[in-house]
This record gives sequence, structure tokens and C-alpha cells, in this order.
Amino acid sequence: MKHLAAYLLLGLGGNTSPSADDVKNVLSSVGIDADDDRLDKLISELEGKDINALVAEGSVKLASVPSGGAGGAGGAAPAAAGGAAAGGDAAPAAEEKEEEKEESDEDMGFGLFD
Repeated sequence: MKHLAAYLLLGLGGNTSPSADDVKNVLSSVGIDADDDRLDKLISELEGKDINALVAEGSVKLASVPSGGAGGAGGAAPAAAGGAAAGGDAAPAAEEKEEEKEESDEDMGFGLFD
């Protein structure tokens, strides 16, 4: 990953075709030793390719990967609808629980700036 990061930094700096020595110089400037095998593999795989096109292609591929963040929202909506149908008492109970949390913070005996 460090080799790729250095390669991309060189690309952002205007070097459209960084060499292995260029990447080594970037890494050594921050005290990191380059792994020659991994660096040679990276350079050979990226040789002759446009970095911006590769990043754009990767972004398209990542967009199709499910992130799992939206799965929980589907279950919460029916529960809220069921609470409203049962009489609508779910909202005040939630507010009371939040107030109890705030009060318990005060019982700790110290403040942020003490």
C-alpha cells in the first residue's frame, strides 16, 4: 500500500510515469524502506497505464459493491409504523430514556475542564 501511495503522490505531482527509483526516493524521504519485489510488481502492472483512468475504473467497480449500511433501515421502518398503530406511545418513551442518559453523565463527579 505504501508503494502505491508513493506512486500516486508522484502522479499527482506531475510525474505521469514514475520509476521504481522515484518511488524509492519518496519512501526514503519519510524513512520507509521499499520492498523491491513488491515495488517491481507494482511498476510492471501500472506501466503504460493512465492513473486517472484506473482510479475511475476502480470507483465504478466499488460502486457496485454492497456496503451493508442500508440493511438496518428496512427493519426500523416497520417497527416505527407498528408503534404508531399501537397508540403512538413509542416516542415519549424514547425521549425519557435519552434524558436518563444525560442525567447519568452528571453523576460521574468530574467535568471536561476540571
